[in-house]
Amino acid sequence: MAFLATVMAAEPIADCYKAICENEKIAINPFVLENLERTTTTRNFTLNLAGNRKQKGFQRLTDSDVLVLSKCLQNYQTLTGLDLGYNNISDEGAAYLAMLLEAQDTMLRSLDLTFNNIQTHGAELLAGSLQGNSSLLSLRLSGNKIGRNGGLDFAGMLRVNMTLQELELGECDLEMHGMIGLSTALKNNTTLRSVDVSRALLFSLLEEWAVHFSKMLPVNSSLVELHLGKMGLTDTGMERLSEGLKLNHRLRYLDLRCNRVSRDGALHLSKVLKGNSPLEVIDLSSNRIEDPGAEYLSEAICCEGSVLRELSVCRNNISTSGLLSLAGALTNSPALTHIYIWGNHLEEPVCQAFQELLNTGRLTPEQTDVRPYEVDGHVFLAELFHHLRKHLFFTDVNEQNAGSDSPQQ
Repeated sequence: MAFLATVMAAEPIADCYKAICENEKIAINPFVLENLERTTTTRNFTLNLAGNRKQKGFQRLTDSDVLVLSKCLQNYQTLTGLDLGYNNISDEGAAYLAMLLEAQDTMLRSLDLTFNNIQTHGAELLAGSLQGNSSLLSLRLSGNKIGRNGGLDFAGMLRVNMTLQELELGECDLEMHGMIGLSTALKNNTTLRSVDVSRALLFSLLEEWAVHFSKMLPVNSSLVELHLGKMGLTDTGMERLSEGLKLNHRLRYLDLRCNRVSRDGALHLSKVLKGNSPLEVIDLSSNRIEDPGAEYLSEAICCEGSVLRELSVCRNNISTSGLLSLAGALTNSPALTHIYIWGNHLEEPVCQAFQELLNTGRLTPEQTDVRPYEVDGHVFLAELFHHLRKHLFFTDVNEQNAGSDSPQQ
């Protein structure tokens, strides 16, 4: 078998794939073969085999496909990115990928497994493989139901691994113990720059996780981006979290979308912004800060030292006074460049204010989600499908490696 691998390494990757399929008696996946046939392996490459596409004859990857791929890709050290999101990969497939990550000469820097069928055992294997891995920078596992123990496995990994920079565990059914374990690990981890733990299953009104994350933020020296969407975060939790944010000098992107933050929570956040916070991007969409909350934020944005550049307050039950205060903040703050307001009460004074901002060039159509139009002398706003960017931090293999090819589609 070692001889077979040596021979295959000199072959085009599509031929290697077909040979291993034949050797393992596994049917060729036409989608995989098609992508491999147009992949160049002489330079660094990213292989995109994501399953969220609509095309005739498309066949999502299964565990047997991953078995063949993992054996094939071990022979090509120029592989730096692998996207297997939205397929039918289970714990068995995760075991094969763990072996790929454990390969001594792997150069894989990004692995995307979002929305597959990986559960607790698969998470254990992947986390274990990363304890000795020194190449992977980005792991995306959102949408896999790894549960409490899976979260604890990754918390343990973060105590050892000092290479990983991005970890996505959103919608993974993390529970309180997993969240506490992750926050504890992040007190000592010095390399992770982006973490997503959105939509954890937290059945407690005490919001203990917010207390633990608040204690982590002052001592963590690496996090740039933190995603806490769909956490059931209330004003009380926001108060606790703000205590840590005031003492953090690194975090630039804070995602609080789809929570239960109201005017009081916005007040706590505004106090963070007034304290020379490094926050540049805040997502408060789908909360309920209303007019007072918008006014608190507007006042903070106008303070000297605020570096906030992008803000989303979509669907927050904000009406005229709150939205006009935000329009005024945009006028008076040199830092703020992007604002998203759709889903609030867009009455005519608000429409006129945003029309003025767009007409004067203070705001461009690419920097907001509304566009003015007039009917019978009245100004209205239509929705533009522009949204706050989902990430500030990217582990783009091609940008980090001069001479890399574009990602293979």
